[in-house]
Amino acid sequence: MYVLVFLISLIIFADSIGYAIYEIKNNQNKFGGICIIALSIVSLIMPTVMTVIR
Repeated sequence: MYVLVFLISLIIFADSIGYAIYEIKNNQNKFGGICIIALSIVSLIMPTVMTVIR
């Protein structure tokens, strides 16, 4: 179960980082890109932590 949650989180993390890089490079929106990176790091860590706590 932990591995499945981590793999899904990793896929979402990679997708979010890709969109953040697109946002920074193409749209020149650095603040939005940094916010997306911060949220993607949280989305990588929190599901695994919640699975362990539960």
